[in-house]
Amino acid sequence: MATRSPAPITVALVDDYDVVLTGVAHLFDQYRDRIVVAEIDANTELHDAVDIVLYDSFAQAEADGDEIAVLVRHPAARRVVVYTWNFHPDLIESARRQGASGYLSKTLPARDLVAALEQVHAGQEVISEPPKQNRVASGLNWPGRGEGLTDRESEILALITQGRSNADVAALTFLSPNTVKSYIRSIYRKIGVTSRTQAVLWGVGNGFTPDHRRIDHWRGGP
Repeated sequence: MATRSPAPITVALVDDYDVVLTGVAHLFDQYRDRIVVAEIDANTELHDAVDIVLYDSFAQAEADGDEIAVLVRHPAARRVVVYTWNFHPDLIESARRQGASGYLSKTLPARDLVAALEQVHAGQEVISEPPKQNRVASGLNWPGRGEGLTDRESEILALITQGRSNADVAALTFLSPNTVKSYIRSIYRKIGVTSRTQAVLWGVGNGFTPDHRRIDHWRGGP
């Protein structure tokens, strides 16, 4: 008798930025026999439970919010995994305390990300090793990439576009204030602006405004 192949894991992607989620979804293109992206448009109601909610922390209030705990309590989410570049110990501990089953690095190649999700699905807690370099996995995307912004510069500009102060950005990303200022100077140079107001206007016009309905859907909203 032939051995039946296990059913692929169903994964819902959660973040406020379409371009970010589309990039993550494409990572799984070659692994559709093992991973099925069950939802990428959180404005469409999902009736069935998913095996894993992959919470992309890009420009999210990971440090001062309860989004992870809300996702963990969601009846449609069997397990929740955080997908991030930020491996500050306090963030990892906060995610674990809120009930996340995994904390995975954006530097993982697609094959390793899929393997890690399979481990989580099997009931293991998986915490990636802190990345030794800043390179993200091939295929990921973010707003402003075409203008030369790095993923971290893009996230900082997204937070600024949301109205966050430098102090807020530093607290949310666990970067020093001077490092944040350095990133901001680089951002201004790359997008051709000289003031915060100009940067915010540029961000609004170039995809840096979040669609909070995506998160609201998973918080029990519309």
